[in-house]
Amino acid sequence: MKRKGLTPLNANNPSSTPPRAVILLSGGLDSATALAVARDSGFDCRCLSFNYGQRHGAELEAAKRVAAALGAREHRILELPLRNFGGSALTDDAIDVPTSGVAPGIPNTYVPARNTILLSLALAWAEVLGSLDIFIGVNAVDYSGYPDCRPEYIAAFEAMANLATKSGVEGRRLKIHAPLIDLSKAEIVRLGQSLGVDYALTVSCYQADTEGRACGVCDSCRLRREGFLGAGVPDPTSYQRTED
Repeated sequence: MKRKGLTPLNANNPSSTPPRAVILLSGGLDSATALAVARDSGFDCRCLSFNYGQRHGAELEAAKRVAAALGAREHRILELPLRNFGGSALTDDAIDVPTSGVAPGIPNTYVPARNTILLSLALAWAEVLGSLDIFIGVNAVDYSGYPDCRPEYIAAFEAMANLATKSGVEGRRLKIHAPLIDLSKAEIVRLGQSLGVDYALTVSCYQADTEGRACGVCDSCRLRREGFLGAGVPDPTSYQRTED
């Protein structure tokens, strides 16, 4: 399967030393696959996760497992108190996570400016590392209506990054890689399987329990389950329940 949006290996760094990349790793299916793509492309992978006040810590434990299993050189978890602002079902317990099925429009699980904030912090670390490559597992096909998962957004952030950084101003252009952006969830599952991703290590649910079991009825669970069904791959997810 062709992986779109990737800079050829060493295009930004023609030396024999593997180029460093910062990978945003949530612990879910998509970010685990993006990490596997980066590793398969020969990057020296440094993973960055965030405790941003989400409803549960199970995905951060999953991120630790995934980073270790896929051989990340380093994995950092930063505290980012987006819960102080709220405004999302993921950061405000007074807002219910929708469970009736994926609906048109921007859902209340959208966290205001989240990807912009996460990419900005990844950009800061990349500058310190001397890295010109950042990977993010956003997807514009099964993306649940999030505006910061669109190709236009990724292109705009990359343009901004090259205006705002020392390396960009000096002519060493930074690349935001979104290798999954035009793939269906089923294609993502098949890609990850081909790259050796153990999806049993991942947690995608918006409201997983303390044991990491998925609720089975939130948008993320529904998209994940449909992805495995569409790919014809056994779903290793532990669901509390499922509804159609």
